[in-house]
Amino acid sequence: MQLYKSTINKIEETLKFLGIDGGVLEKLKKPQKILEFKVSAGGKKYKGWRVQYNNARGPFKGGIRFHPGVNLDEMKALAVWMALKAAVMNIPLGGAKGGIAVDPFKLSQKELESLSRGYIKAIYKNIGPWKDIPAPDVNTNAQIMAWMMDEYSKITDNFSPAVITGKPVEIGGSYGRENATGVGGAFVLIDFLKKNYFCDKFEKGKNKCPIRLMGDHSDFSKLTVAIQGFGNVGSSIAQALYKEGFKITAISDVQGGIRSEHGFNIFEVIDCVKKTGTVSGCYCVGNMCEAQGNYKVISNKDLLESDVDILIPAALENQITKENAGKIKAKIILEMANGPINPEADEILKKRGVLMIPDILANAGGIVVSYFEWMQNLQGDQWEEGAVLSKLHKLMAGSLADVIKIVEKYNTDMRTAAYILAIERISRAMNLRGGF
Repeated sequence: MQLYKSTINKIEETLKFLGIDGGVLEKLKKPQKILEFKVSAGGKKYKGWRVQYNNARGPFKGGIRFHPGVNLDEMKALAVWMALKAAVMNIPLGGAKGGIAVDPFKLSQKELESLSRGYIKAIYKNIGPWKDIPAPDVNTNAQIMAWMMDEYSKITDNFSPAVITGKPVEIGGSYGRENATGVGGAFVLIDFLKKNYFCDKFEKGKNKCPIRLMGDHSDFSKLTVAIQGFGNVGSSIAQALYKEGFKITAISDVQGGIRSEHGFNIFEVIDCVKKTGTVSGCYCVGNMCEAQGNYKVISNKDLLESDVDILIPAALENQITKENAGKIKAKIILEMANGPINPEADEILKKRGVLMIPDILANAGGIVVSYFEWMQNLQGDQWEEGAVLSKLHKLMAGSLADVIKIVEKYNTDMRTAAYILAIERISRAMNLRGGF
């Protein structure tokens, strides 16, 4: 099933809980605007898109990715998810997504800059601080955002840092933005575990509580974690959890991974990846070599099926399907990637009693700190990193609590609850505005 269609199906399923009229569904089935164009770089032309899904609650907001697999269906689904994340977090933004079907690693620095500026030239009339605010995504970074912000400012003859988030801090970026998605996910997981959500519910049924801890005095050192994806998000949440004492026993990237029952020193692994370029090249770093054969190189398939307490998919969509859902051994899955579990796998995992903390809650830290950056730019201000992270934690914790209330009210799973919360807020904004 196509990614966008499965997302709309989930929205349709959600509306049954809310009793919202079918007219709202029809409006939510389609993006408000789709821009399709071509961007030139290095003598070649590449397909580009910007999908603006819904701005009932505020300006469109969403990242720009450079990847050869980028396509319109993916952009539409990701734009929906951005709107849902903003609504779950209760921040005044809508949802959008954009990208170019290109392998940026095959471009020179000059070609990459030309591509980035060309993208803005194609969409500048449809973006702006109060219209649509792009940000980094897969294979885009602060430097690319700087070029894009500069291009928009030149075209409009107006310095406009608030048009783009994820910029370098020297030109209006926010402290804490680079690691916001991973750190936000860690906040959600830790709060979820400390509060022992669902333990009473589980123990009344057929299943034992997956993990029971002792509130604020919890010891995480006995909890094992596997992380698929070691880019910005995966490495950021790995660092955050390692600092809290979690034992991270398996890590992977696109090339493969490593496993050790003793757990890894994440900072040693990060240093190694910087030198070797891959996680699988780091099977023997620092004191890891002293494990006497208890470490091994593994595939991404092996990682997903690891015997751990917590599995964190932090790579791309559709990693867990009906083919491997029955082999997942983790008790909790924290979705740090967008859509890592497809609908068929979701049903299998629910029946097996696996707790899933959904992407539109778990990985929303990025849009939250993007919102903070936008606010700082509009106010001509720049907050200290401690203030940013404190505000992030407060919003993530509050949104988790809101989702749990919906779980209990409707006796449903966390994904459905998050969708209910988001769609309720979006549809209410649409009705109040009346022009949708």
